[in-house]
Amino acid sequence: MTESKGNNEKAIDRRLLKQYAEDFNADRANLVAANAAVSAGVLEAAADYRGQRSLPRDFSIELKQGSITNQRRSGRCWMFASLNTLRYELMHAWNLDDFEFSETYLFFWDAMEKSNTYLENVLATLDEPTDSRIFQEINDGPADDGGWWQMFADLVNKYGLVPKNAYPESANSKDSDAFKQYLNSKLREFAADLRDRHAAGTSIDELRTLKDEDMSTVYRMCAIALGEPPETFDFLVRTSDDDKKDADSDRKDKKAGKPKSGKDERRQIREFGITPVEFYRKYVPLDVNDLVTLCNVPMESRPFNRRYRIRFTANVAEAGDMEFINVPLDVFKKAAVDQISAGHPIWFACDCTQFSLRSAGYFDCDSVRVDQLFGTEFTLDKAQGLEYGDSPSDHAMTLTGVNLDANGRPNRWKVENSWGKDNGDDGYYVASDAWFDRYVTEIIIRREYLDEATRALLATEPVELDPWEPLTKRSR
Repeated sequence: MTESKGNNEKAIDRRLLKQYAEDFNADRANLVAANAAVSAGVLEAAADYRGQRSLPRDFSIELKQGSITNQRRSGRCWMFASLNTLRYELMHAWNLDDFEFSETYLFFWDAMEKSNTYLENVLATLDEPTDSRIFQEINDGPADDGGWWQMFADLVNKYGLVPKNAYPESANSKDSDAFKQYLNSKLREFAADLRDRHAAGTSIDELRTLKDEDMSTVYRMCAIALGEPPETFDFLVRTSDDDKKDADSDRKDKKAGKPKSGKDERRQIREFGITPVEFYRKYVPLDVNDLVTLCNVPMESRPFNRRYRIRFTANVAEAGDMEFINVPLDVFKKAAVDQISAGHPIWFACDCTQFSLRSAGYFDCDSVRVDQLFGTEFTLDKAQGLEYGDSPSDHAMTLTGVNLDANGRPNRWKVENSWGKDNGDDGYYVASDAWFDRYVTEIIIRREYLDEATRALLATEPVELDPWEPLTKRSR
C-alpha cells in the first residue's frame, strides 16, 4: 500500500535529515556538547560554574531551622513543607534544639479524607458519563499523594498534630506507590458499584449508607499499610535554655572536687495522654487559618487581584475546595520578603524540575545552561509556561532565608527541601531571584503581612474554575 501525497507531506524529509546530520557534525560545539551530555547527562553537562559562583550560600536574613527532613519515595512534599514551617515556630516558642512532627499521621488522615471526598464526588456526579471531562478529573488518582497548603490546614484543623516519635514512618509512607495503587483501585471499584446501583434505581440514601460501608474497607487498608494513628500520646522534650547553667554547674562541681554527673538536667516539657488536637492548640504558636495562599499567575485569563476557587479539589469534603488570591509579582515578592524579615519561614510551590541541579543544590537558569548545551533559547515566559502546561507547580518547599542587596532588594533565596541531607548542600538549596520570579507560583503568607488591598480580597466572592483550567497544580 502506498502513502497518499498528503501523508508524504507530513513525513520527515529524508533529504533534510541528511542535511541536519551534516550541519550537526560541521559544528565543533555540537560534538563537544554531545560528548559531555552522553557521558554525564544533560544537567551535569549544562552546569555552569560561573552561575553557581554568583550564588553564594550566605544570606543577610536567615532562619535557624531544625534537621533536614526526607519525604523518601512519596508525594508528601506539601505536608513536609507545611510541617517544616510549623516546627520552626514550635521550636523557637519552646526553646527546642530540634523537633519533627509525624508526617505519617497526616498522611493516614489525608488518605482517609481523599477517599471519602472521592466517593462523595462520585455521588454528586452519578449521571455524568464516565468519559465526561469532569468525571475524568474526579477519577484521576482518587487518593493520590499530592496536595496544597490548604489541604494541610484542613487536616490540622480536624485531626491536630503529633510528634514523629508518637507515629513514626512506615515502609508504605516512605514508599507509597503500591499502597496508593491498590487503594485507588478499590475506590474506583466502589465508584463503579455506586454508579451501577444508581442506574438500577437505588436511592441516594441507600447509596450513602453503602458509601459508609465502603469507608470501613478504606480504613482497614490504611491501618494495615500505615498502622493506626494514636488517639492520645505522651510527650517529652528537653529545652535548651539550661545549657549554660549546666556548664556552670559542672565547672563548680569540678572545682569542689565532686564527680561529674552525666545526667541530663535540662528542663523538661512533659505531657501524659494528650490528644493530637490538644497538642496542636497548646504547643504550636500559629493558627493555620491565619495563613493565605497567594499566587502569581500572570495570565490574561486569570486577572490579578481576584480570589479563585478550583472545583473538586478538596481533600476534607466539608472544608471546601482550594482557594487562591492571584496578585502581581511585586505584591507577591514583598509579602515574602516581609514575612521572612519578620522571622517566619514560608511554604512555597514551584516547578522544581526547571533549571535545577538536584545534587549540587541550585535553582538558577544561569547555573543550568541548557540553552548553551543545545544551542537554542528557551523563551516561554511565566504565563505561557502555565498556560501550555510546561511549568506548573509540582513541588513544595520552605523558604528559610533571603539575601537583600545594597538597595534592599532580594537577589537570592535559601530553600529548605525535604529530599534528605544527601541532596543539595546538606539538604538546602539556593535559588536566584530571577528563578523565583519565573518558577515560583504560590506562597503562604500570614494575614498580618498582606497589604490592605490584598487582605480585602479575602472577603470577595471567588471566581470558580474547573480543575483543568490553568492556575496551579497539586505539589508532590
